[in-house]
Amino acid sequence: MKSFIQTGAVALFAAALLASTAAGAKTLVYCSEGSPENFTPALNTTGTSFDAARPVFDQLTEFKPGTTETEPGLAQSWDVSPDGLTFTFHLRKGVKFHGGVNGFKPTRDFNADDVLFSFNRQWKDDNPYHKISGGKFDYFSDMDMPASLDSVTKTDDYTVVMKLKSPNAPILANLAMDFMSIQSAEYADFLLKAGKPEQFDQIPVGTGPFSFVAYQKDAVIRFKAFPEYWRGKAKIDDLVYAITPDPTVRLAKIEKNECQIMIAPRPADLAELGKNADINLLHAPGLNIAYWAFNTTKPPLDKLEVRQALIQAVDKPTIIKEVYQGAGQAAKNLIPPIMWGYNDDVTDYAYDPAKAKELLAKSGITLPLEIDLWWMPVQRPYNPNAKRIAELMQSDLAKVGVNATLKSYEWGEYRKRMQAGESMTGQLGWTGDNGDPDNFFFLFGCNAEKKPASQNLAKYCDDAFNADLVKARGLSDQAERAKIYKEMQVIMHNDALMMTIAHSVVYEPIRKSVEGYKISPLGSHYFYNVDLK
Repeated sequence: MKSFIQTGAVALFAAALLASTAAGAKTLVYCSEGSPENFTPALNTTGTSFDAARPVFDQLTEFKPGTTETEPGLAQSWDVSPDGLTFTFHLRKGVKFHGGVNGFKPTRDFNADDVLFSFNRQWKDDNPYHKISGGKFDYFSDMDMPASLDSVTKTDDYTVVMKLKSPNAPILANLAMDFMSIQSAEYADFLLKAGKPEQFDQIPVGTGPFSFVAYQKDAVIRFKAFPEYWRGKAKIDDLVYAITPDPTVRLAKIEKNECQIMIAPRPADLAELGKNADINLLHAPGLNIAYWAFNTTKPPLDKLEVRQALIQAVDKPTIIKEVYQGAGQAAKNLIPPIMWGYNDDVTDYAYDPAKAKELLAKSGITLPLEIDLWWMPVQRPYNPNAKRIAELMQSDLAKVGVNATLKSYEWGEYRKRMQAGESMTGQLGWTGDNGDPDNFFFLFGCNAEKKPASQNLAKYCDDAFNADLVKARGLSDQAERAKIYKEMQVIMHNDALMMTIAHSVVYEPIRKSVEGYKISPLGSHYFYNVDLK
């Protein structure tokens, strides 16, 4: 993806990037770890891209900062029919859109047309923006929104009616997620008439607390507080994302006060950060999972014995000790133990090289077995050092006759290739988006066409698992849903789709000059409530 500042109005954007902050203005610098794919959350599935767009947008429902509890957003209230199939959203009036740095100036407030556009762009083939920027709306599809929605219509400019085909327990939390950010239908029309629809996803316009100023790929994203924000102007004036992939450089920057908040410190640096008198080291149990997925469509990984052998060949306790260094616990299920529905009765596969050799012999394959092992090129709270984990795995696998070739790509390319099914095995992970177990299990479900969901790196589509997934969504009783999710964890364990590696503790260092920042269980970074002393 090319940065738009490289393709037009170079002098203007360069000046915006380099201009010094006005005297007396408060500037918060966040040391992020990667460049976004674009600035439209509906097109993305990674925390890096969601974080980059989050300051610009709002959703109909939102999560209270630091929690998984939903609250009104652009919808100030809603009514639900007794059968749970009809949701009537009463929209907030007087909400302003930002102007665009490409000359767009809104002529009206937010209304129902923007909600319909934001749904229909992802849902309807005849929407003029459906195929812009590649037209892949993985979240919308993977969470079965096309199969769940019956209709989304407006009664008037401030009333939207959403009808479902069947009850969907997590739907209000799903609407609070980034992929359902509300975008401007007027802005879309403006760019379409100008013949520049591709700018829609590179130069974002929303109703959020910060408006977009400029972006330089692999370097910086700049935002400014939106004075007409419906909740009131943010306490800081300027928000800067300093894109810093190297965690040691992020550490140096926060220690020098070149950034005030940083993502994903190395476990080895936690002690140093904890002793720094100018830094608060926030931490919380992670609603996350790191895993090593097996592509079940690639022989011999279509054999259960081979997948089980790979799991038992790897010394997970050593990975937890060496890589996580006290900041993570071994995972045996997809969901973490802090989440309701967790099945503690599942027994994890043990590290057992002898058993691994036995299983490989039983499978009938010829050794040595050649596989690839893809490692993530970015650092995540759930995986602080994917390359080192891959190296440890490679060493262990060699001892049972499996030769693993390590591979990686730039983050966007890595995900694209893995989702296309190119890898045999590969590392990935997940941080829950809404606090509901459904948000983890959908990763390994099937979409409406009975094909593996796009995030489903195992390329797994099991009828029993998927039936449970759909059934649980349709229930309102949490205890009944929890029973189903416990069954699904047994299915996943028995089918050995992946090696579950770890659930991590999430650490976020912030300068003591920062006030009002809350660490999110959803892995998101939210700066509206933040102030600087």
